[in-house]
Amino acid sequence: MSRLRLALAQLNPTVGDLAGNTRLIAERMGQARAWGAQVVAVPELAVTGYPPEDLLLKPQFVSDNLQALRSLLPVSKGLVALVGFVDRDRYGLYNAAAVLSDGRLAGVYHKMCLPNYGVFDERRYFQPGRRPLVLTLPVGRLGVSICEDIWAEEGPLAPEASAGARLLLNISASPYHAGKLAERQSLLARRARHYRCAVAYCNLVGGQDELVFDGASLIVDARGRLVAMGKQFDEDLVLVDLTLPAGAARRSSRVASVAVRPPVSPAARRPLPPRQVRPLDRLAEIYRALVLGTRDYVRKNGFTTVVVGLSGGIDSALTAVIAVDALGHRHVVGVSMPSPFSSTETQHDARLVANRLDLKFLSLPIQEPMEAYARCLHPAFNEAAPDVTEENLQARIRGNLLMALSNKFGWLVLTTGNKSEMATGYCTLYGDMAGGFAVLKDVPKTLVYELVRYRNAIVLVIPASVVRRVPTAELRPHQTDQDTLPPYPVLDRMIEAYVEGDGALEDLLRRGVSRETAERTIRMIDRSEYKRRQGPPGIKITPKAFGKDRRMPITNRYQAA
Repeated sequence: MSRLRLALAQLNPTVGDLAGNTRLIAERMGQARAWGAQVVAVPELAVTGYPPEDLLLKPQFVSDNLQALRSLLPVSKGLVALVGFVDRDRYGLYNAAAVLSDGRLAGVYHKMCLPNYGVFDERRYFQPGRRPLVLTLPVGRLGVSICEDIWAEEGPLAPEASAGARLLLNISASPYHAGKLAERQSLLARRARHYRCAVAYCNLVGGQDELVFDGASLIVDARGRLVAMGKQFDEDLVLVDLTLPAGAARRSSRVASVAVRPPVSPAARRPLPPRQVRPLDRLAEIYRALVLGTRDYVRKNGFTTVVVGLSGGIDSALTAVIAVDALGHRHVVGVSMPSPFSSTETQHDARLVANRLDLKFLSLPIQEPMEAYARCLHPAFNEAAPDVTEENLQARIRGNLLMALSNKFGWLVLTTGNKSEMATGYCTLYGDMAGGFAVLKDVPKTLVYELVRYRNAIVLVIPASVVRRVPTAELRPHQTDQDTLPPYPVLDRMIEAYVEGDGALEDLLRRGVSRETAERTIRMIDRSEYKRRQGPPGIKITPKAFGKDRRMPITNRYQAA
């Protein structure tokens, strides 16, 4: 039995910021060395940020990434570092892990299993690796893998374990959805027990467009028992003294082997600080994901302030609270835009939410613009009766006002629509969909209520009147959402089955939904793809979000029999 001091550096890089990412990696390598770590791992594609997407089609970007990796060589004095980067040869590009050892590039591993489903497009860019890699240290052998390699049944783990690896070290960029941590921990425990190896999993953290990476790096022993876990939704340096199970090294032509000898620093004998990280519960982790995704989207895109249209409803209230938790109240502006159909109660609640959050608050009534539009359109409408057109005009006036504030002051507009509305098209293109980022885009309406109750249990910020109010767009007298939509508990079950589960009509009927309601809802979902395609990006928190996760054709006549 041998002991290894291992460090997992879960980082929050920014896609394309090669200099900034390299500085971040170097800082964590230095911290790991100061604690006497013999091996330090950073996440998948940490040099470039993940996913770099079509930046990979630019040869100069790949060259600059290689130069950034070389700049880390001097920093690797006194330890072994596993660093994610983009490699290339005459066959193409590779999602790769560099083995930096005592100032030199000791080896490179190419990811063998490339995911090409859901939000992943790795086969668009990368060639698959052809050979597993084992690192030989005085304390034992370590198998190297990258993200999908550990999920795939036919990945590199089996040949690495057969070659004598006693620790399987995986660097990853695994996006979050609710419940993902439990899936990962179960998978790693199965792999550890099956191969009788300890498993260490270093995950990325941070927001990147629609994706959130939750960190929560994991180390399990050869029996599958949890040894240590990194923080969720925050950067962390996970340090452990890991006892490796005994095992004989075996030669294998199928597995590349690299010998590295990191010196044992006197700091390795320092006792490590106690680590007690417990997994967040379901609502806490979803809320933290929304806060982190909002913060990183705003800051990484160079904004400092966001603006939210406050209607007095629950969706806009929750969006404003998340924005304040992400950015601070001085960086959030609330705007009320009442129409003649806005009740005094909703106007009061919009101001009350702003006051409780200590926001800068603007009130911009829209009656005069509505009347101006009516006069302008009167000759064309030719006495046609009012209908949804006039309702949509109100939403578009509000969208214009918010975008004008954005243009004038450089504020990013946060839209407030939820997944239930986006699914059914119960939203106005160029109206309430107008903005830069959709915080609740993947949050069903029933979950909105749960998250409000969760946040109010910490500090009461959203008034009870907002929570109790029957949902309404207030675009005509006595309007409620249920004039158009099924009750939200029913609707959200259908969205889960049809959108997230790729179900059919019969799947909805088995959930107790009437045929008429199921058919009408499916039509609304299918016919609204053109709207969703033109909406802003938003944070993925379910197993299947609209956007890159679900790519349906706009022009589409398919209907299941």
